[in-house]
Amino acid sequence: MSLSEKNNWKNSFNQYLWYNSFMILLYWMNYRLIKSEPYKYSRDRFLEEGTTMRDGIRNYQARNNLNAMRVWDLCFWYHSNEGKEIVGIAQVTKESYPDPTAEQPNIKSRVVVDVIPYKILNTPLSLEQIKQDKNLENMILLKQQRLSVAPITQEEFDYIVQLSS
Repeated sequence: MSLSEKNNWKNSFNQYLWYNSFMILLYWMNYRLIKSEPYKYSRDRFLEEGTTMRDGIRNYQARNNLNAMRVWDLCFWYHSNEGKEIVGIAQVTKESYPDPTAEQPNIKSRVVVDVIPYKILNTPLSLEQIKQDKNLENMILLKQQRLSVAPITQEEFDYIVQLSS
C-alpha cells in the first residue's frame, strides 16, 4: 500500500468516525425548554453576553430537568410573562453544578447549567400558536405551565424549528 493510499484510508476512516460520533450524539441528545422573564434576562441580553448560567430554579421537577441536561443538548429559550413565546435556541455548555448564587449552596437543592446562544428563531412562536397546533398539544409547556425547565421531544423540537423558519 502506497503512502497516498494509506492517507486516503486514514482520512476516510476519520470521516467515518466523525460521522458516527455525530450520529450517536444526535441520538442521545436531549431537548428542553428554558423559561426566562424578558425583564430579568432577555434573549437580547443573552446574545450580548454570549453565555449565561440558568439559575434561580427552586422547583424540584425543574431542578431534576437541569440535572438531566448534558453538554450539547439544545434548549428553546422561552420568554415567559411578557411575550410568552419561543424566541431562540440555546446549547448546554456545562452540565449541572451547585448554584454559586445560592446563600447556602447545596448540590441536591440548587443547581445551574451553563448555556450559550445557538440560534435565533426567524419567527418567534407564541404560546397561543402552540396551544392551537394539534401537533404540539402534548407539550409539557401546556400541561405544566409553571415549570421553568421542561423536557420536549425531538419531534416537538424539529416541528417548532420548522414552523419558525
